[in-house]
Amino acid sequence: MTVRNWTREEEIIVFNLYCKIPFKSSSKNHPKVIEIANLIGRTPSAVNMKIGNFGSFDDNLKAQGIVGLSNASKLDKEIFFEFNNNWDKLTYESEKLVAKYKGYKNIEEYVLPIGAEKEMSIKQRVNQQFFRQAVLTSYGGACCITGLANKELLVASHIKPWKDSNACEKTDPKNGLCLNSLHDKAFDRGFITISDKYEIIVSDDIRDICNGESVDRFFNVIKGCKISMPEKFLPQKEYLQYHNDCIYENWK
Repeated sequence: MTVRNWTREEEIIVFNLYCKIPFKSSSKNHPKVIEIANLIGRTPSAVNMKIGNFGSFDDNLKAQGIVGLSNASKLDKEIFFEFNNNWDKLTYESEKLVAKYKGYKNIEEYVLPIGAEKEMSIKQRVNQQFFRQAVLTSYGGACCITGLANKELLVASHIKPWKDSNACEKTDPKNGLCLNSLHDKAFDRGFITISDKYEIIVSDDIRDICNGESVDRFFNVIKGCKISMPEKFLPQKEYLQYHNDCIYENWK
């Protein structure tokens, strides 16, 4: 029986999936694994093994004692590190490929619901959707500060703000935190930040602009606590340093 080699397109589509589902729950029975397997004409077992191959290169998984498979190919390694060095390009490329394999005429049909207005570029919309899915999945669909798990109240928050980030940084899941809407706004405005030890820092001056009782209830109670760590895409310390230096307490 002839073995069909994996193509670059197939590998990029599976890496897209690798970013969007928890590594620990990936299996040949996972509905998303089955969906992608049917899409590219592979078995669910083969797709799940490919996810395991990508996991073997993930240092964040290794730090948790999670080891991927040991039979990764040269192409697996190339795709993994190509993504990690150019999130902007390959995020968009992977979503276009998914749209193509699903039979859409173009990426617009795949991304935009019927009747939606094109208020932003298609590429920006695609990349933002990918970023949100990757970040929320990495944190198990729960706020890394409070544990709140209501998806409607969660934000994939950029550590280094979108407006200050280059194209790659905008889409890099390591530049993201899963936060509830309140703490996302506080983080964005610089009322709180995260140290390089992943501990929450709350500005002492927040009392000057907020009611003291509310500050105690929603902010001081989390001061010094460590955020919940993601399964994948550990926040990059360069991004955290930028937030500490340029965003934290910037209203002063």
